[in-house]
Amino acid sequence: MIEADMRVRGATATSSDRADVVFVNTCSVTASADQGARQMIRRIARSNPAVRIVVTGCYATRRPGEVAALPNVVRVVDNAGKDAIVDVLAEDVGLSTAERFGDGDGPCGHVLTPGTAGRTALTLRVQTGCDEACSYCIIPSTRGVGRSQPLEHVIRDVQRAVDAGYKEIAITGVHLGSYGRDLAGSSSLAVLVQRLNDWPADVLFRVSSLEPMDCSQELIEAVASSQRIAPHFHLPLQHGSDGMLRAMRRPYTVSYYRRLVDRIKTVLPHASIGSDIIVGFPGETASHFAEMRKVLEQLPLTHLHVFPYSDRSGTDASRLSQKVHGRDVRERGREARAIGELMSKKFRKSQVGRILRGLSVDDGRSVVTGNYLKLRLDRQQQRNEWVSVRVEEDRKATVSRDL
Repeated sequence: MIEADMRVRGATATSSDRADVVFVNTCSVTASADQGARQMIRRIARSNPAVRIVVTGCYATRRPGEVAALPNVVRVVDNAGKDAIVDVLAEDVGLSTAERFGDGDGPCGHVLTPGTAGRTALTLRVQTGCDEACSYCIIPSTRGVGRSQPLEHVIRDVQRAVDAGYKEIAITGVHLGSYGRDLAGSSSLAVLVQRLNDWPADVLFRVSSLEPMDCSQELIEAVASSQRIAPHFHLPLQHGSDGMLRAMRRPYTVSYYRRLVDRIKTVLPHASIGSDIIVGFPGETASHFAEMRKVLEQLPLTHLHVFPYSDRSGTDASRLSQKVHGRDVRERGREARAIGELMSKKFRKSQVGRILRGLSVDDGRSVVTGNYLKLRLDRQQQRNEWVSVRVEEDRKATVSRDL
């Protein structure tokens, strides 16, 4: 948590056009992510010619020379050095030394309080790196092998977050389902979820994106029986054709994915289940896309993220022939997004009339429910409070009663 580390050393947050130092944490999963990072850095430098920009993340790791050449960039820190980035720079920018988030034994450490920088829920990373070998993905080379935070460290950081006032915590990782495989003993994501399920305080935990092969029956049952774990799954499918899944080196089939979603819906009929897909992967024909379209139209998903395929230099997919024409990629993307919108509308309609618990966010006029509906309230509440709401049409809700 770079922001928390800066604050505890005496820094204060401000807008990028007034800051002395700006940290930019970059993504590199697609070419558009690289482009967006470059545009952001140039925009910051134009608005604040004296600013010092420090860049980290996957793009900084993959293309450090490109990043260093951008205006006002004074330091490029790869992912291996990200956790200690403020320690390294503290003296350069005139900050004091102090323990980082996750160090020491004091209550709360220096976790940011809810509402800082517009965030009501806390995102807690418990794992990074990936040992999978998807043919299109550059992440293993930018994040390294899978590495998990020890279970007791995670529990300690959760306690600090709860003590700081957080009522919702999202548990995340690059390959979250592999949590614990690199640790001694019997740590696993299921074990972690069970520890969170037993948490005594009134806090909701949201498990972030899981690879389908990592979403075990044990994990599904733990969520189904829990008041602490949100009924919300994000399970990237990536494609609806087994041929394309093999080319992508995804270790499951469409029928496996379908059975998994059906199992979840059987025990959690109102759960939110989102997915990611890639359109335009090399070799994808009109027939492959038709297969995927049919699968998507049949799956009881609730939302969909659609990614046009993007060559990443250094991946096996980038060396494949039979690239799909950009016009076809764009058209398939439009079709897939339209299906995703229909999924979302159908799910929202199915929830109308239900009484759900949600956490008030933003200015207190919206809530996010456990099953991931964001709804506009009929009257303003205090921010970061549990509210019972009745779901209405058009993404609206009426306050039923305060919890």
